[in-house]
Amino acid sequence: MEKIKGYIEHFIFHNDSNGYTVMNFVTEDDEITVTGNFPGAAEGEDLIIEGDFIEHPTYGTQFKMSSYTVTSPEDEEAVRRYLSSGAIKGIGPVIATRIVKKFKGDTFRIIEEEPERLSEIKGISKNLAMSIADQVNERRDLRAAMMYLSQFGLSNDLSVKIYNYYGTRLYNVIQKNPYALAEDIRGVGFKKADEIASKTGIAVDSDFRLRSGVLYSMSVAANNGNTCLPRSEVLRFSAGLLNVSEDDIAPIITNLAVEKKLKIKDDMVFLMSFYHMENTIAGLLLSMSDYSPIGDEEEFLNLLSEVEEEEGLILDPIQRDAVRKAEENTVSILTGGPGTGKTTTIRAVIRYFENRGLNVALCAPTGRAAKRMTEATERESSTIHRLLEVSGVPDDDITDGKSNTMFGRNEENPIEADVIIVDEVSMVDTPLFYALLKAVPEGCRLYLSGDVNQLPSVGPGNILKDLINSETFPVVTLEKIFRQAGESRITVNAHKIIKGEKIPIENSEDTDFFFQRRYDQNRIIEDTKRLVKERLPKFLGIDPSEVRVLTPMRKGPLGVEGLNPVLQDYLNPDEPGKKSVTSGGRIFREGDRVMQIKNDYQKEWEVRGIHDIVVEKGQGVFNGDTGIVTEVDEFSKTLTVTFDEGRCAFYPFNGMDDLELSYAVTIHKSQGSEFPAVVIPLLGGPKPLLNRNILYTAVTRAKRAVVIVGSENTFYEMIRNNTETVRYSGLLDILTD
Repeated sequence: MEKIKGYIEHFIFHNDSNGYTVMNFVTEDDEITVTGNFPGAAEGEDLIIEGDFIEHPTYGTQFKMSSYTVTSPEDEEAVRRYLSSGAIKGIGPVIATRIVKKFKGDTFRIIEEEPERLSEIKGISKNLAMSIADQVNERRDLRAAMMYLSQFGLSNDLSVKIYNYYGTRLYNVIQKNPYALAEDIRGVGFKKADEIASKTGIAVDSDFRLRSGVLYSMSVAANNGNTCLPRSEVLRFSAGLLNVSEDDIAPIITNLAVEKKLKIKDDMVFLMSFYHMENTIAGLLLSMSDYSPIGDEEEFLNLLSEVEEEEGLILDPIQRDAVRKAEENTVSILTGGPGTGKTTTIRAVIRYFENRGLNVALCAPTGRAAKRMTEATERESSTIHRLLEVSGVPDDDITDGKSNTMFGRNEENPIEADVIIVDEVSMVDTPLFYALLKAVPEGCRLYLSGDVNQLPSVGPGNILKDLINSETFPVVTLEKIFRQAGESRITVNAHKIIKGEKIPIENSEDTDFFFQRRYDQNRIIEDTKRLVKERLPKFLGIDPSEVRVLTPMRKGPLGVEGLNPVLQDYLNPDEPGKKSVTSGGRIFREGDRVMQIKNDYQKEWEVRGIHDIVVEKGQGVFNGDTGIVTEVDEFSKTLTVTFDEGRCAFYPFNGMDDLELSYAVTIHKSQGSEFPAVVIPLLGGPKPLLNRNILYTAVTRAKRAVVIVGSENTFYEMIRNNTETVRYSGLLDILTD
């Protein structure tokens, strides 16, 4: 470890979001390229830096910082250099020279203790003098705060967030109630706050700790898909988490309800935000729901005949009834499994309203689902987020009880459409549906389509199932499998699975549904690798990138955490010239398939055209979005991922927690996607993950071929297991009350 002393001459590169810096650093004897995280640093500052000289293969000799200290300028020239660097707004080289000429070595004491005297300098008003003092003090305070927070293992990025939120109050917050960080600062969370509290001596039965633990328990419930929990569950989970008795927790729940952080209704406990959202959803749906019977039956039938002729369709009576209900009702629902004609019906509904001169907007919850809708209807479709014109989100999180997602479209600026058709509604969670309904204009029709037998949304809520079960809105259920779809064993077997019927796994008629008996996990992994890279691509004439491995589990050798590194090394091995970065024990290489696993409304993206010119910019990368790692930039310490529609998003090396490899994905995360071929490894696992709905969802993701590799006993057990993980929501009760 070596130590160098000098000043920052200029930044070669500086990332404001994480503080990563490449700088030209001047010492007494030399100019050195220094790299490392220097949040809050400014050109002209004097530093003492500890670290090591390294030889970069591209950029040559560099000094890699491991720690640093900001020092006060030691002479008048150093003071002048710092003040003229641009770090202090309002001071340039001329005024900096005047200040130092007048106050000499006493300059910093004057700025900190007698800032009004700066107005004695020509060109400095009293307001500017006070602004200069504030800026100097703030930089000093930020550095002190970051040094203080570093002892708690907080990253530079989080430390800056904490300082920006609390200012110098942060010391009082840390000492008295560090759990406030979990509520106020996105990225801290209860567990980190609990670690800090243990270091500062907060009692385990402190009301601050119990309060934060209950809110954390509710956020965990939301992450598991629930908008509420039975009071008994909140008591049990919170007491276990905090290692206290349920009697200690009971009054905390009551107090949080008094504070309007929680809502208690019929012995169910809600985060207040979810209670508000579900009540608003019910109110908006009921207020916009209207029935108006068709006045001229002959005109309606003529319009329907025109639709069939123009679209080249022949609608059966139930599909015709679906169009009728869409005409007669401002809110209506279409549901059905694969091959039952949902897409055909949607096309008919679109054409019917277009022929009436109405403006129809199409949307779906994910980019892949929206793309499928565009291909199937030959009309432009978008994600719900893009339809709502997502424009970022404040620094908080919905699961912390806040609902501040920012959309350009809302009740004050509604969507410009006469009819809004939403596909794959089973994937839509409560916060997104709430935002969509607030942006539906008065008099607009809302047509919801989805497969109620699919798994529910990854996010909290049970929207499609609750709406159907409420029996409040007209629902058309398609059940007939049409002839062409009936020729697909994928379609036929999917319907057998959802009905609980046994499927022969050796069928000479199968051309798209195959089963390979394997009972050893290593053999299953080897067969899966060959199927993805060789056998299925050759059989279907497709690229290996069009084959996806779907698994019920995250953990274990046959879960995504076990399969992804194996498939990565097999499909995208390390090669000379292929750059990579390691983050949190995971390797990301150029060419890797990756998935965003958390909504990030602030993540900026851009689309580049010819000559690398940026042609479009936007914000928002969402849970389930998949893409390819197209660049690992060792200079700027960023990784570039290209998502659907050519959207390039940039991730700092120390900010890739929301990315994971996606050679294999959980069946839950695959919702809304369709792949030419799917491989499903099955060999036991937790019973809640081995049920009928999960198997049905996996099989229906395949378009041309599905191969199940594993135990037939596990396969049949999944078909028999019709139990679903209990998901608590309040929308059904609100609608039926």
